[in-house]
Amino acid sequence: MRETTKNKLMAVSTATLTTVLFKRGFRNTFIGGICRINAGDKPNMVGPAYTLRYIPAREDLDHLGVFEDRSHPQRKGVEECPAGAVFMIDSRRNPSAASAGNILLTRLWKRGCAGIVSDGGFRDTPEIAAMPFPAYHAQPAAPTNLIKHHAVDLNVPIACGEVAVYPGDIVVGDAEGVVVIPANIADDVADEAFEQTVFEDYVQEQVMAGKSIFGIYPPSPEAKEDFARWRATKKR
Repeated sequence: MRETTKNKLMAVSTATLTTVLFKRGFRNTFIGGICRINAGDKPNMVGPAYTLRYIPAREDLDHLGVFEDRSHPQRKGVEECPAGAVFMIDSRRNPSAASAGNILLTRLWKRGCAGIVSDGGFRDTPEIAAMPFPAYHAQPAAPTNLIKHHAVDLNVPIACGEVAVYPGDIVVGDAEGVVVIPANIADDVADEAFEQTVFEDYVQEQVMAGKSIFGIYPPSPEAKEDFARWRATKKR
């Protein structure tokens, strides 16, 4: 991902990105049913996907002793997720046990990862809410993951909130949610989304001034000319 692409994705909304992706034929890119734990006026989360897949737990395999094995996918993934990447977890949309907790998220943060997303739940959410590390989940989940989840795969295609996520896909999260962009079109999507954002800022200003949306959203030829003058004045 180009640095300019990352900078543009940091400046656009997931709503705008879904529209740009829809124009390219992609309808299922927004991970629904999740929210950011540490919400507020925070920068966007942007980075390539690094994935973990869970299947249902089984009593003879999932016990606390499994964490002594350094090859356990959950623990191994936390130590191998690249700096700048977003740790994406397929928890089968089951938030009844924790996908991870505060200690593992702290490790990802300190290793320089960009954030974490689960379609399940995290434990230790009061502590996570105080961290400067983007974390998205469905709801709090105090019980250990071993009660419901068995970690099986790292960096393979997964489903997260019914959205297909491939390793290296570009993940963008804001206060509204998370969008997954196929890596091969991320540069073009970022460029178009950035341009659309500038135009919609112009439209918002006009509507706030009392103008009708007719003729400006979508724009008439006259509105396009006015937008060009506005953009030059605003140096955008």
